[in-house]
Amino acid sequence: MRTTSLTRTTAETDITLTLALDGSGEAEIATGIGFLDHMLTAFARHGLFDLAVRATGDLHIDFHHTTEDVGIVLGQAFAASLGAKRGINRYGQALVPMDEALVEAAVDLSGRPLLAWQVSFERDKIGEMDTELFEEFFRALAMNGLLTLHMNQRAGRNAHHVAEACFKAAARALRRAVEPDPRAGDAIPSTKGAL
Repeated sequence: MRTTSLTRTTAETDITLTLALDGSGEAEIATGIGFLDHMLTAFARHGLFDLAVRATGDLHIDFHHTTEDVGIVLGQAFAASLGAKRGINRYGQALVPMDEALVEAAVDLSGRPLLAWQVSFERDKIGEMDTELFEEFFRALAMNGLLTLHMNQRAGRNAHHVAEACFKAAARALRRAVEPDPRAGDAIPSTKGAL
């Protein structure tokens, strides 16, 4: 199984994370941020990734550092678990409805990190979590996972639904991208011979 365990400790956060790409969607998440825990649990389930996250951070300041740093470590775990990226699909996309919300995610495990974010929220917070932090999370994931990620909101007004559709769409797109391509054998999916 393609599995990575990482620990990252800074003056702002302490994060331990284990990611298994070939899992069954099991999640053990404790970040201290209830809504982020909910989103990461959905991410694991829809990606069929086994994901364990334990994070402590300076939540007395705000949720920014913890949210961003979890994205950093999750991205690093994806990159480490994929190794040379032999025999994978490389590309993945998903269009996910969540009631009135509709979000599309497209991913390329290119080695060229980029987040293209076309998502907006009609309110500043979901519970205690600032909605602007979702973009920070996905940027950290893309930059540290060395992947190109396009997130496009096609519809939606309810902030909870939009955020949940983002996490589910990203998970399903990544699930497709990391899956083995049975026709590719052990080949790296690039004419350059490296990703």
